[in-house]
Amino acid sequence: MAARKKAAKKTAKKAAKKVARKAGSSSVPGISRIDQESTRTHGYFVRVGYHRTKEGAWRPKHRAFFGDASHGGKEKAFKAAVKWLKSKQS
Repeated sequence: MAARKKAAKKTAKKAAKKVARKAGSSSVPGISRIDQESTRTHGYFVRVGYHRTKEGAWRPKHRAFFGDASHGGKEKAFKAAVKWLKSKQS
């Protein structure tokens, strides 16, 4: 009986952690959208090529930020992020 309660609790926690994707969000693996009003940060953060550190944690080998303002808008920043990601993957 206690095992069932624990399993139900775990399932509920997993369901609570899942976040619905926004329409228009990046569907490209490795590219994340950042919109943080408090620091006026808007753009795409790209991570690729994960490796294990000496401490055992996983960290990206390559990472870059493509800001909307510095790239002339949201669409151009996304295109630059995709281009950079493709260059690092090949």
